[in-house]
Amino acid sequence: MSSMNFAASPQAYRESAVLTAPPERLVVMLYDGARRFLYQAATAMRDGDVPTAHERLRRAERIVEHLLATLDMSQGEIAQRLEAIYAFCLQLLAEGRMRKNPTALDKVGELLGELREAWAELAGRGGAAAGQVAGGGEAPTGSQAVAAPA
Repeated sequence: MSSMNFAASPQAYRESAVLTAPPERLVVMLYDGARRFLYQAATAMRDGDVPTAHERLRRAERIVEHLLATLDMSQGEIAQRLEAIYAFCLQLLAEGRMRKNPTALDKVGELLGELREAWAELAGRGGAAAGQVAGGGEAPTGSQAVAAPA
């Protein structure tokens, strides 16, 4: 019989998906993760579960901080606009945390959802241009250079 740990299989699958995904697909995954954590944080906030709300919100903030930190500012106006959007998102999340306002988290989730759709379209197109915009084929850490599709 196989000694495979079936409980570990979903984690192994996710790790494999991340390690083999092209950079623009990694950006989509980051948006998906941030939105999932924001939804969980807003739900916990509405339920009065402060520790869970804080932990999930912090995870979403880390993703947005990563997207901001890995912007390739040599991409020009698009990168500058994304920088402003990410900074706005972080400000709104901080306000949502301080005021215990899940609606602020919902707004950021919606905004990230719009960006996610644009990146999903870009990832669906594939091609060399998409890889360059999202940081080329370099490291699998991937969102190197988050610039939105034209």
